[in-house]
Amino acid sequence: MPNTYLKRTGISSGNQKKWTFSGWFKKSRNGSELRLITSSDNSSYDDNIRFASDDTIKVIYNNATVIGTNRKFRDITGYYHICVKVDTDQSTANDRIVLYINGVDERTVGGYADDSMPNQGVTGYINYNAFYIGVTNPSANSNHFNGIMSHVHFTDGYAYTASSFGSTNSATGEWEINVAPSVTYGSNGVWLFKNDNAVTDRSGQGNNFTSVGAGVTLTQCSPSNVFSTLDFNNATTSAAFFLEYGATQVTTSDGGQFGGSSNLGANTGKYYFEIKFVSETGSNYGNISLSSSSNARESARTNQHSNQVGAAYPNLCYEFDGNVYKDSGNSQGSFGTFGTGDIIMIAMDLDNQKAYFGKNGTWGNSGDPTSGSTGTGAATLSANNDFWHLALGDRNSSGTAVYQVNFGNGYFGTTAVSSAGTNASGNGIFEYNVPAGYTALSTKGLNL
Repeated sequence: MPNTYLKRTGISSGNQKKWTFSGWFKKSRNGSELRLITSSDNSSYDDNIRFASDDTIKVIYNNATVIGTNRKFRDITGYYHICVKVDTDQSTANDRIVLYINGVDERTVGGYADDSMPNQGVTGYINYNAFYIGVTNPSANSNHFNGIMSHVHFTDGYAYTASSFGSTNSATGEWEINVAPSVTYGSNGVWLFKNDNAVTDRSGQGNNFTSVGAGVTLTQCSPSNVFSTLDFNNATTSAAFFLEYGATQVTTSDGGQFGGSSNLGANTGKYYFEIKFVSETGSNYGNISLSSSSNARESARTNQHSNQVGAAYPNLCYEFDGNVYKDSGNSQGSFGTFGTGDIIMIAMDLDNQKAYFGKNGTWGNSGDPTSGSTGTGAATLSANNDFWHLALGDRNSSGTAVYQVNFGNGYFGTTAVSSAGTNASGNGIFEYNVPAGYTALSTKGLNL
């Protein structure tokens, strides 16, 4: 969550030459420094592991950059498993600190742009005085990790490779999480976020952390089932598409005229999701679209019945006045006006090229998402072989808007749904009942 971090202070110094850090991390934005773990000597030295502002990964040890990757890590769709193994007593310099990304030794693929291994036996400052997760340090209170963390481990005095925390699925070739690693944690060892948002240590060592800031939000998203989010990489102006809360809330920041879309799309299947129109300065400029991949972000920004982007970019646009318009402006009917505070429901039936829109628990236009090819009360999607995405926009040249999206995580921003509806698919938690035959837009949902 924004401006939230974890701390554990006043610890006794542990092994500063031999340790392992491992965790699964899903970024919400690129181009910003995002701290994973920081520890210091309580004065000027600040050792850490982080996504750098150029989207590389850096490891700072003994106040020096010992690893900086050549590769840039800009995927905000899935999780990165990051494992750093430290043992400076190793005789071979390049074995003293090793970085693994998704199970692969980074030396064997992208290599290091910065490669300055410490001398044999040199101690660093991680595991010296205090641990901070997701922040530079309390005094700076900056570079917060904007995204999701899962299964974060630290072992004190034990150096493990990535294979202790994950393995390759022999059928799919995917790197998968090991939910019960067989490791020894040592006196300062810790295991956080074991399938929940508790900052309680699950390693058995009792090394609990404290949450500072707004708090840690529980999410249904996990390395084994990644839910769609909004996509920082697919925004008309990235500065105007500010994402928070695991990329499920977007705020404009430069006077409107913004648009952006979901990072997951589909061309077959039936999917349900919810959008809360939180606030708007100015009035009556919000629009919510289902758009093809080829123009998802631009259709969100410009869609309005007097200024459609054209049939070359298939889309359905649900405007604040309740009307749904298709492609070059063909009206699909009135589905009910929406305004700030309303929760918009969308059922996307890609097997029958239909879409249903509603709000606050009622389907507009007397829609029935279970009516199949009949399409009772539906808007009709253009026939094409492209992937369909949710796209959000605001066309007010002098205002801003805030949307919160629930793709199945069960939250609008930091607020849990008030009364979870039924969901026969068992995939995701929503405010209202999920129509029979529909599921969440997630990796599990896409593969049902």
